[in-house]
Amino acid sequence: MRKQWVAVFVSLGLGLASPIVSADESFDNYVSGLKQEAREKGIDDAILESAFADVKFIERAVKADKNQPEKKLTLDEYLPRAVPQWKIEQANQYYQQHKQTLDRIGREYGVQPRFIVALWGVESNFGRLTGSYNVIEALTTLAYEGRREAFFREQVMAALTILHQGHITAADMKGSWAGAMGQPQFMPTSYLTFAVDGNGDDKVDIWKTEDDVFASAANYLKKSGWDDQYTWGRQVRLPEGLGDNLKGVESQKMKTLSEWQQLGVRRLNGAALPKVDVNAWLVQPDDNHGRAYLVYGNYQTLLKWNRSHYFALAVSTLADSIR
Repeated sequence: MRKQWVAVFVSLGLGLASPIVSADESFDNYVSGLKQEAREKGIDDAILESAFADVKFIERAVKADKNQPEKKLTLDEYLPRAVPQWKIEQANQYYQQHKQTLDRIGREYGVQPRFIVALWGVESNFGRLTGSYNVIEALTTLAYEGRREAFFREQVMAALTILHQGHITAADMKGSWAGAMGQPQFMPTSYLTFAVDGNGDDKVDIWKTEDDVFASAANYLKKSGWDDQYTWGRQVRLPEGLGDNLKGVESQKMKTLSEWQQLGVRRLNGAALPKVDVNAWLVQPDDNHGRAYLVYGNYQTLLKWNRSHYFALAVSTLADSIR
């Protein structure tokens, strides 16, 4: 359960890293340490007592973290499951239902509304699947378990800051087993960085207020580099023998569309690529098999949200289905 090494200090040339806690530290003692750190950061005792009341180690959260399934589906298998026809139909319905709000937010942040709806649909099934875990409890468990302690400890402190600022109560702060919260499934640090008030009520509620959900998602994309003058990319046909060294989203693999055209890359129907001055990267998630895509800077922004090509392509596919 708890990591099995003793306390050490690691010199990084820039000072000493924080000490790694000892193997025999109890969960209750670990919680006490979190409370003390939070007090030093200015979190009120009343918030701490509320946040950590009855907090226990959640074994199922650790199992979920350790047992995330490795990729077993090809993209051809995955996309129809991630973006089934019923989700496409609902995305279009919600787009029309919220069109006035989405258009306003889209103009304000410079993000096409269809991508906001697509993220909403992929992340939480349009707000219906947001998680039922106590966020403080889940994050504390994963910090204590220790494989990614620094990350989850930072998330605990961010979640406590959200409570301290009065955005939500500890009892209502629910999310996934990993601590992702609300309808856009923001980690606490993402909430503090990107969540915004979308309806002017001076509250930032990504759990129940759809205007805030839409504006926060749009703000995340814009601050991460989104450009609404372009889309995300397109599926393409590759020539025989195109080198694998050309594939990937690394900066040195970027080429213009005209350069990809010269290399023999074509639209899926075999037609020439658009004559647009835009940079693109070639990705083929299933290695040399299956679908290939030329993707633009906005796709790179989606990868900042979630570093999975399958995720980014699910969002992009759903966005393309919204009219």
